[in-house]
Amino acid sequence: MKIVDVEIFEQTSTYRELRLSDGDGPPVTRGMDAAAAQALAELFDRDYRQGAIAQQVFASPQLKALGVRLFDFLDGDQRWLAPLSQHPAGTVLRVTTGDARLRHLPWELLATGDGYLAVAGRAPVLPVRVVGGHAGLPADVAAGNRPLRVLFMATSPEGVEPVLNFEAEESAILAATTRTGTELVVEESGTLDGLRAVMRDYGDGYFDVLHLSGHATLTTDGPAFLVENELGAKVTASADQIAQALDGNWPKLVFVSGCWTAGSSDGGEVPSMSESLIRSGAPTVLGWALPVFDTAATGCAATLYGALADGGRLDRALLDARRHLYAENSPHWHLLRVYTDRSPLAAIVTPRNTPGRESIRVRAADQVFLDPQTGTSRVASRATFVGRRRVIQRCLRTLNQPTGTGTAAQALVLHGMGGLGKSSLASRLLERMPTHQRAVWVGRVDAIKLRELTTKIRFPDMDRQIEAGKILDNEGIPLASRLQYLLDPDGPLGQTPCLFVFDDFENGNLDQRDGSHVLAPDIAGILPALLTAINATGSRSRVIITSRYRFPTPPGTHISVESLETLTSVEQDKKISNLANLRPSSHLDYAMRQRAITAADGNPRLLDWLDLIVADTTLDINALLTAIENTTDRFREDILAEKLLSTQDPELRRMLSAVSVIELPVPAETVHAIHQALSPSADTGPHLTRAVQLGLIEEGTDPTTGDHRYYVTNLLRPLLPLTDDEHTHACAAAAQSLYPLWITDPEPGT
Repeated sequence: MKIVDVEIFEQTSTYRELRLSDGDGPPVTRGMDAAAAQALAELFDRDYRQGAIAQQVFASPQLKALGVRLFDFLDGDQRWLAPLSQHPAGTVLRVTTGDARLRHLPWELLATGDGYLAVAGRAPVLPVRVVGGHAGLPADVAAGNRPLRVLFMATSPEGVEPVLNFEAEESAILAATTRTGTELVVEESGTLDGLRAVMRDYGDGYFDVLHLSGHATLTTDGPAFLVENELGAKVTASADQIAQALDGNWPKLVFVSGCWTAGSSDGGEVPSMSESLIRSGAPTVLGWALPVFDTAATGCAATLYGALADGGRLDRALLDARRHLYAENSPHWHLLRVYTDRSPLAAIVTPRNTPGRESIRVRAADQVFLDPQTGTSRVASRATFVGRRRVIQRCLRTLNQPTGTGTAAQALVLHGMGGLGKSSLASRLLERMPTHQRAVWVGRVDAIKLRELTTKIRFPDMDRQIEAGKILDNEGIPLASRLQYLLDPDGPLGQTPCLFVFDDFENGNLDQRDGSHVLAPDIAGILPALLTAINATGSRSRVIITSRYRFPTPPGTHISVESLETLTSVEQDKKISNLANLRPSSHLDYAMRQRAITAADGNPRLLDWLDLIVADTTLDINALLTAIENTTDRFREDILAEKLLSTQDPELRRMLSAVSVIELPVPAETVHAIHQALSPSADTGPHLTRAVQLGLIEEGTDPTTGDHRYYVTNLLRPLLPLTDDEHTHACAAAAQSLYPLWITDPEPGT
């Protein structure tokens, strides 16, 4: 694309000089009174920025008039902009000015009677705001002969509304880049410390793009991005703090995708976050000038990265992204802002069929969680997984804890009732740790199955793979010693961290004993040996186990347990939006869809089942209702593992019945209070522990306090009868217990 520079030069306090250069000759100039520039800035501040804030919508006629006004300002009597139409491929219009209010003018609105130049089909114009006088990247910087590398960090602090659908944004980027492939690494913590760690771990210059997705705001100190602390609470981050986290390791492109990230208070007197990042060293930064819908931001990002992954130039990719929003009738198409230090807006990677181009070698994690019988994936794909953010953050902290520290665990157990997505969560964790090799076993594991490790793991070379096989086959040496040699720093896997996953662990690896579950003989010789080897060698490798039931930790080892809860309402909404028949836009009967959603009670697997049931065109409404009820009954039997509930102590069942009156997770003291309201002499503790071990009650973690909380799913409620008096007493006890815990500022006399 042709590059044309426009500079608004502040010659004196009352006089501005406008300069235009297209590189084909000396600049042309003309004068302008400072008062006229001030009047123009005030006009756009009133009719564009403040109007947009008040209305949150943009009227096309008003926009067009503003765009024409802006065009006439630059065009002038000398018709400076007329030659732009002579460049069919388009023009990059670089605007440089020391007057911040003029820099913040919406140059994206430039328009003539034929339409907006920024989205024109022929000779489009890409406005770019230049900050500083020199390019950070050389003009001849070579494109990487490999797939695009994107670091994606979404932030979603507790208590910040609305909760953005960052999973959909990640999914859209993956879908848009499927043909050419993109190495999309996700920083899951949403913290500046997490961002700093990932950038350091991958090294200077590894990532092509940093994509920050979340909420931003304007504060008295300037624009701020809302990030998280270790517990998920809200923390504001300035552009300087983001720059400090990157520590000079700038990708070619930074997209700060949040409201106000390219905007400013006071009509531009305070630098925007995007501008500040350029001044800190970023070559090119994208942001949004005003509030923007997350659906628009998602569509923009997907189109942009799809074009870049294809080997397209950055300037053309930016045109494509804006045109996409305009074609989708998004009212936010003109809010995307481009800032640069004059670095070239060139291609970042080569096209797909370039000779010698590297390929992505990491297999999608859902493709290693395969059903042994059918060979199909048992888990949600990366594109369809939603929710579990706080759980994932805690799990990653556990898996990344260095061996040798007091809290380091060699294994992570994902525990919970059937259908809650334990296997899908394990798959998600593998995706979030792309530096680790993966070995996944489903169901029962014995010595012969363990030997498959040599084919599941990608070893550094063939010699080490052969060596590993010989070690595992040498039964004359204890298994713990063989595995320790394998994981030793000088061993075949010493420099290859692995995640060993035992999925569906309760199926063949646990035996019942005295009403509890213990390791079956085969796995009792394998799991302790593997955990001991990890601990003894200080290996970065870890074990992940998904299990419906808990089991004793082998002596001398440390296992961390993460229990899954029913999906929250926000997570359920995201899940439903991915289901073809239950989603809000479905043509199916609304009441029928709601009946199915209520029946599922936030259980992901049951939602998947019922999504198929409601689409059965051979059934009438009554038959569909019956099918939903029958499917729910069948699922209830499945998650209860063949009448497990009926074999438990009557007092345990009574405790579950009492707690089932509450439709939210509650702390342990409330569980005790409700149970003892019905059974004053009962000892709740042992029953609660056993119910948790068997997956009959959900034991989650409060994201604000870190304490355990408990919930009896509505799916079990039909199996937990209460009399009317018992129900009343349970509800009263629940209210009395929860009132001082949850009502922080009670009204007098209530």
